[in-house]
Amino acid sequence: MVPSEENQLVPKEDMFWSCRQSIFAEMKKKFSQVESAAEEPRVLCIIQDTTNSKTVNERVTLNLPASTPLKRLFEDVASKVGYVNGTFDLMWGNGDNVTDTTPIDQNSDKTILDAGFEPGKKNFLHLTDRDGEQPHTMPEDSGTTDDSAQDRFIGPLPREGSVGCTNDYVSQSYSYSSVLSKSETGYVGLVNQAMTCYLNSLLQTLFMTPEFRNALYKWEFEESEEDPVTSIPYQLQRLFVLLQTSKKRAIETTDVTRSFGWDSSEAWQQHDVQELCRVMFDALEQKWKQTEQADLINQLYQGKLKDYVRCLECGYEGWRIDTYLDIPLVIRPYGSNQAFASVEEALHAFIQPEILDGPNQYFCERCKKKCDARKGLRFLHFPYLLTLQLKRFDFDYTTMHRIKLNDRMTFPEELDMSVFIDVEDEKSPQTESCTDSGAENEGSCHSDQMSNDFSNDDGVDEGICLESNSAAERLSKAGSEKSSLLYELFSVMVHSGSAAGGHYYACIKSFSDDQWYSFNDQHVSKITQEDIKKTYGGSSGSRGYYSSAFASSTNAYMLIYRLKDPTRNAKFLEAHEYPEHIKQLVQKERELEEQEKRQREIERNTCKIKLFCMHPTKQIMMENKLEVHKDRTLKEAVEIAYKLMDLEEAVPLDCCRLVKYDEFHDYLERSYEGEEDTPMGLLLGGVKSTYMFDLLLETRRPDQIFQCYKPGEVMVKVHVVDLKTESVAPPISVRAYLNQTVSEFKQLISKATHLPAETMRVVLERCYNDLRLLNVSSKTLKAEGFFRSNKVFIESSESLDRHVAYTDSHLWKLLDRHANTIRLYVSLPEQSPGSQFRRAVYQKSSGDSGNLDEACERVKGSVGNMKSVEAILEESTEKLKSLSLQQQQEGDNGDSSKSTEASDFENIESPLNEVDSSASTENRELENQIQISDPENLQSEERSDSDVNNDRSTSSVDSDILSSSHSSDTLCNVDNAPLPLANGLDSHSITSSRRSKANQGKKETWDTAEEDSGTDSEYDESGKSRGEAQYMYFKSEPYTADEGSGEGQKWLMVHVDKRITLSAFKQHLEPFVGVPSSHFKVFRVYASNQEFESVRLNETLSSFSDDNKITIRLGRALKKGEYRVKVYQLLVNEPEPCKFLLDAVFAKGMTVRQSKEELLPQLREQCGLDLTIDRFRLRKKTWKNPGTVFLDYHIYEEDINISSNWEVFLEILDGVEKMKSMSQLAVLSRRWRPSEMKLDSFQEVVLESSSVEELREKLSEISGIPLENIEFAKGRGTFPCDISILEIHQDLDWNPKVSTLNVWPLYICDDGAVIFYRDRTEELMELTDEQRNELMKKESSRLQKTGHRVTYSPRKEKALKIYLDGAPNKDLTQD
Repeated sequence: MVPSEENQLVPKEDMFWSCRQSIFAEMKKKFSQVESAAEEPRVLCIIQDTTNSKTVNERVTLNLPASTPLKRLFEDVASKVGYVNGTFDLMWGNGDNVTDTTPIDQNSDKTILDAGFEPGKKNFLHLTDRDGEQPHTMPEDSGTTDDSAQDRFIGPLPREGSVGCTNDYVSQSYSYSSVLSKSETGYVGLVNQAMTCYLNSLLQTLFMTPEFRNALYKWEFEESEEDPVTSIPYQLQRLFVLLQTSKKRAIETTDVTRSFGWDSSEAWQQHDVQELCRVMFDALEQKWKQTEQADLINQLYQGKLKDYVRCLECGYEGWRIDTYLDIPLVIRPYGSNQAFASVEEALHAFIQPEILDGPNQYFCERCKKKCDARKGLRFLHFPYLLTLQLKRFDFDYTTMHRIKLNDRMTFPEELDMSVFIDVEDEKSPQTESCTDSGAENEGSCHSDQMSNDFSNDDGVDEGICLESNSAAERLSKAGSEKSSLLYELFSVMVHSGSAAGGHYYACIKSFSDDQWYSFNDQHVSKITQEDIKKTYGGSSGSRGYYSSAFASSTNAYMLIYRLKDPTRNAKFLEAHEYPEHIKQLVQKERELEEQEKRQREIERNTCKIKLFCMHPTKQIMMENKLEVHKDRTLKEAVEIAYKLMDLEEAVPLDCCRLVKYDEFHDYLERSYEGEEDTPMGLLLGGVKSTYMFDLLLETRRPDQIFQCYKPGEVMVKVHVVDLKTESVAPPISVRAYLNQTVSEFKQLISKATHLPAETMRVVLERCYNDLRLLNVSSKTLKAEGFFRSNKVFIESSESLDRHVAYTDSHLWKLLDRHANTIRLYVSLPEQSPGSQFRRAVYQKSSGDSGNLDEACERVKGSVGNMKSVEAILEESTEKLKSLSLQQQQEGDNGDSSKSTEASDFENIESPLNEVDSSASTENRELENQIQISDPENLQSEERSDSDVNNDRSTSSVDSDILSSSHSSDTLCNVDNAPLPLANGLDSHSITSSRRSKANQGKKETWDTAEEDSGTDSEYDESGKSRGEAQYMYFKSEPYTADEGSGEGQKWLMVHVDKRITLSAFKQHLEPFVGVPSSHFKVFRVYASNQEFESVRLNETLSSFSDDNKITIRLGRALKKGEYRVKVYQLLVNEPEPCKFLLDAVFAKGMTVRQSKEELLPQLREQCGLDLTIDRFRLRKKTWKNPGTVFLDYHIYEEDINISSNWEVFLEILDGVEKMKSMSQLAVLSRRWRPSEMKLDSFQEVVLESSSVEELREKLSEISGIPLENIEFAKGRGTFPCDISILEIHQDLDWNPKVSTLNVWPLYICDDGAVIFYRDRTEELMELTDEQRNELMKKESSRLQKTGHRVTYSPRKEKALKIYLDGAPNKDLTQD
């Protein structure tokens, strides 16, 4: 550099300081700008695009400084949404300005703060049309940077620096840069039936192929020869016509799949798009036989290749000609970690020959010996439409699972295939240049490519002659073939997801305008070449071996190229070029679409509302759906409803009318007098998806007139009560106003019921068990709590009951009983031997209560010295009955005579015998006074496991049910004495001696009190019956059940107060069952006929409802502190290790040894197991897993937690019990023999500690394997920890580096763990492929039978089939 006078060089030091000062000045300026920007408030704007149905749910977010001008706001929004600025308006969407419907002034010089935007809050804006015109979309070339597409993307932008966030293909519901409607693209989408995206992608590709679409249109369907429903070409024709002419956004493919012979279940099966292409082409070839299109598939898609083997010694070549419809390209060569970078590289690998040498030498026919040879494939002819399948799905033999390879593989927009045709590799054989890819490709070619028979025409139409032509001719033909093999890409079928499943869509270039479009089911939108590049797969960075794992799962799967040949490249047929049959089909489909449109218009204008009608003769409420056009009048709607309810033969049309009705409250809101000519749309308030009310088709007799229902009235159902007969009459409907007084209401009821208003008592039932007497005449109905629909009871007799306090009156008791009475159907058990004897005792005792002691003595004499628990309980029950009757007679106030009381019991004399007298058919009624310790707490704190339905709804019982022929109630009080049992213990303390140790020193709290046990005794701790004086209604009569309920089975229909306890209910049932209540069980039957035992005796029947069924079964019921236990036998070496033995009863405080003693006779009698007490053990059962071994001295509820329906394992021992202490550990060991590929039986190992060394020593001791060679592993999953023998050797965590068993990764802290062990010096058996496959089948069958997961076997996939006759059942043999 030569310095001039004007520009002299400065010293280095001065230059350095000047540069430094300028840098500092620039930095200071930047910092000041940042500081001022940080101080300025910012405004958050959220813009919703309401101009397009696709974008209405999208949001654009802008965070702008408060000083931003409105002009800049519009510019930023335009760049974000991809619209031309000035072609749209912005309007307020929230805040104080929400009522302002004028657009924001774009040309204003105001800042957004001055325009009313609020800093620190969300400011919602709506983007709307300007002057009724759609906003103009920004041209594609308007973007000058790579981010232009991103700037036009509707929605939140990705953060800077985020990896992969700009990929629009990440989710299945992606949006492309330009969000265009169907009218703008001109293309129609296809509806995804469920998982038919693969089908939609292929159909759109075929539709966008001019040669295929034109040829399909030329084919004419002959309806006389085939059913159109099963004709695949005809349904494809219809679909293509709809895709070309429909105005819909998307159309259905159900007609096409129906022609395939598929049902709705096929829509839920996802298949491979390449497999579908093959199967569909085969089906079309079959359908097109003997037609002009018979060879269409081959002409368009079929190519030829030569499979050859050449001897490297003599040059002799053996070959055959194969055909293919697509070329499968390997993504990653077998055994390699590096994927092919491009389609061209994969094609070169496809035809790369391999050398057959060493043990793989080829037997040469000419040399008559095995020689080194070259084996490979050569392309002879490429099809007009070239299909490339990228083999992204592979099988991982390490994990034995299918995987997807997401490696990056590029593909060109134009592909020159001339370099791949007839490639002769004349190089000398070099083993290092060969890979396994050749062999794999060969196999792929044979298995995947051949859909037609092998062709042996050597040189016909292949562009190259193999034998007959001279070298010069061959070279000239090859040169002409190569020069015309330039292909252009027009379809990319993309898969997003994994090998287990995913989503397909297609990117297709239109040959009409050379524009790329995305066909994603019903969504069709424009895309760019950049979007196509995103389907290459892979990731931006290099991650070595794991690149596929971290790559995008959205990538190209099938590529379709078309040969660039102006002489053959076709254009789509224009409308005037259509064949005549296609023109007719277009017209037919247009008419159908117009008809559908009209039908949809009718649907949109049709009022659909619930319709109810009480049938005038059947007296049942019918329900239907009334559909009437909004312009139909009320009179016409009545005619439609009249026919809909099928009332022609029941009542004339003029005796029907429609009224407004509320089903929930059973309330008639209003009638429509004088509005017969009013349109229904106006009457119902317009066409709505749902209405807040219903309609009732009301009927009348010809001699009646309709009552006028006015809005504002309330409906009252009036029940008349007769105190003399104790009956409640069916309801009478009365309408009243809420502002009426009680006095006026009584006058209204008096007119309707013809009863005097002066003596009338009115009781309102506001809700369940809330009966309010309306005794303030001046109060309004609204103040008394009346609502839309109400229920009242009236009584107008002049009895003295009117002067009694309401809660003590006969009326209140009757209504209270009416509200709480439910009807139950009780199935009685078959009578066992001896029940007749027990019934006889009841009969005698009921006949003469004074001589009950003598009867009991006679019972004792007849029994002799046999002191069984049953007999003693039976005698005790009789004593209780006797004492109860005596107390009743002594306390009687004279309202009823002794004879009346006796007759009450005589009516129950023989409820289970055959009906042999008129007396036995009469209703039997028993009303007992039960003592309740806490009348306000009728419900138990605990709920039974079986009582899952807590139904507290009231039930109305007919008057004949509630009427009583007895004027008095029978009282039954329970004696104070506890029940004596055979072992001398009281009934309430049967387990006291066994649990004394358990309760010793333990403070009795609420949590440990006996009330919290699984069941409750019928008597409390002092032996007294629970309860104070309260009347409980019980009435029963024989009932004949429906057919199918069990032949000869006896039933009772019982009306009972649901506030009664289960204990009292069982006592009422004793005479009918014939045994004491402690000797039968009550099971509640649910709708699915499942039975659950009701065991909590102190619970009421409040969870029961009308018409519930109850089954009575003989058997000892549980007492307080007892639990029913299911005992299963543990068989560790059986295919089914869990076998049910019997039901037993264990008591709280009982020791394990005592429970074993009680089990011994039951095991002998019921199971045929003759055991001694030391030859079996009990242990914890968790599902099918054996757990803690219970030692003999363990006490239930103290050492062992026990609950209702508990389950326990019983294990028979081979020798003496080794488990003596809780410090010991019992594990189940199993030896694995790798050299034999088998597992030995289970052997129990008892350890004194949790030491790994002790475990190894024990395993060495039982197996004979040297200690240093022992390797062990913990079994996975639940017992018996089944695992395939193909996996056990490498999949388990052998020889964990731990010193104790109770730490990670073992965590063996309880009995029952499974331990596998082996000899580390034992070699694994080598299996051939045949042996491995056979073993895999056996293991799969074995593991599936045991219910364990087969980890190495993927789920069975349903084969893809197309049924040519539309009948899948005829093709079951073709698998």
